[in-house]
Amino acid sequence: MAHQGQAADYYNSQPNPAAGAPYQQQGYQQQGYQQYPPPPAHLQQGQQQQQQYQAPPQPYPPQEPKYTHQPPTYGASFVPPQDDKQSFQDTFKIQKPKFNDLWAGLLLIATFCGFVAVSGLTLYRYSKYHTFNGGGIYGGANDFSLDTNTIILFAFVLCVAFAFSWVYFLSARAFTKQFVWLTGILNCASAVATAVYYLYRRLWGAGIVFAIFAVFAIICFISWIPRIPFAVVMLQQTMDVARMRRVHVFLVSLVGGLISVAFAAWYSVTLVAIYVSYMPSNPGSTPNPACADASCSSAKVIGMVVFVTFAGYWITEWIKNTIYATIAGVYGSWYFCAGTPGGIPSGATSGALRRATTYSFGSISFGSLVVAIINMLRQACSIAQQQEASDGNIVGSIMFCILGCIIGCLNWLVTFINRYAFSHIALYGKPYIAAAKDTWHMMKDRGIDALVNDCLVGPVLTMGSVFVAYLCALLSYLWLEYTHPAYNDGRTFTPVIMAFSFLIGLQVCQIFMTPIGAGVDTVFVAMAWDPQVAITDHPEFWDRLVQVYPHVQQVIHV
Repeated sequence: MAHQGQAADYYNSQPNPAAGAPYQQQGYQQQGYQQYPPPPAHLQQGQQQQQQYQAPPQPYPPQEPKYTHQPPTYGASFVPPQDDKQSFQDTFKIQKPKFNDLWAGLLLIATFCGFVAVSGLTLYRYSKYHTFNGGGIYGGANDFSLDTNTIILFAFVLCVAFAFSWVYFLSARAFTKQFVWLTGILNCASAVATAVYYLYRRLWGAGIVFAIFAVFAIICFISWIPRIPFAVVMLQQTMDVARMRRVHVFLVSLVGGLISVAFAAWYSVTLVAIYVSYMPSNPGSTPNPACADASCSSAKVIGMVVFVTFAGYWITEWIKNTIYATIAGVYGSWYFCAGTPGGIPSGATSGALRRATTYSFGSISFGSLVVAIINMLRQACSIAQQQEASDGNIVGSIMFCILGCIIGCLNWLVTFINRYAFSHIALYGKPYIAAAKDTWHMMKDRGIDALVNDCLVGPVLTMGSVFVAYLCALLSYLWLEYTHPAYNDGRTFTPVIMAFSFLIGLQVCQIFMTPIGAGVDTVFVAMAWDPQVAITDHPEFWDRLVQVYPHVQQVIHV
């Protein structure tokens, strides 16, 4: 202790010949840091002999104000708020060019317009022959494609997805400590129950595949148990920030969830309308009145379904990532500004949303496009795997399952990079590729990647979303089994409808849970930008982190 006090006195007594010069550390440059000569060798030796963690000496001379730290922003400007009237835009300024990746934003707009055109055309054709497709669960004459029965099914799927997603989000708020355990147990139990049910129904292919999933889920959960305390601390800190007066995390989650449900409903009706409007009837089946003009073909149906599904993926990913960038701006404001005289900038939530939908619109669209393409491939594997399982082809089902797992790993890698890149984009408006490269290199150099790998919050939220998706898929299966729609004789459409129900439940729940994941990820990125802020401005959070994860003192390079 004496050595540390001497070292601190030595730091504070030395002149600073490099005042105002850029601070160099780990290859990054930033304005506002000041360099000091190292203490004498005997003081350095005394510091190295300490066994207990001690906060590093304050690197600023006493006569200077405390709040001069600035995160390495790669050319962007950071102005700590001096009063509570300073806005988010003034605190995190964007340098020119402000608009990046415009081509991706324009392409997304064009894709959305195409989705609107296809939806409008098919819904118009559906409305002309709605009596042929029935006015409820039963009574339709359609025996060759999806009909009103399917629309009602998707309505129930949306209700289940919305209800369970919102309850799951509220559970994270009310039972933060138990949330991780609850999610792991529910995910394992649902996987086992699904496998048992399919085996009981003698659907051997699907039963074996889900049994493999169940074993994998149980092994993963057991291996995660030692890391749960660290995840709980990160989750608690995220929820504590969400409860602050100047942020609106819960409101953003609710509004984003409602928008996702509304779009999922639009997508579901459009999907059914495509089949009704352009699917030619089978030989011996009731003729499709919509095909009287010879405009129907299976190729046209497949093409439209592929397009609207791709558009649906891209649009929902954009919604999710826009919410992510909005919340990232809020948590970045808390991390860097909560300890300043002005506190969190005024209008942090609205300011971050405005930036995400204007300057960063193209960059968010670009990142969402990559994920949408990968998800399309995974969806195709899922449908093929379930089709093989329904036909009793166990080998084919397992092969498509393995291919789906490979695509899933690729999706995880891209999503992992996106999460932290969007945090950078949210605060400083960097282009997508530049933000991904800079953020990843910075996190590696700071040692934050070790914390990310040991944090379970992301996998826990994914497991919760998969649980909701399981429920939606199971609901669609039971619905088709007990209503026996004429078009599904021989379970022809069961794999397709189950896959789309799974997709709806997964996307809706992921959008609901995005604010929590965005909060945790942004704290990691902020600690990579400037770990000293966590020690000086958020000492209670840092102390709790050290208690459950002592290794944090070695992995973060302050």
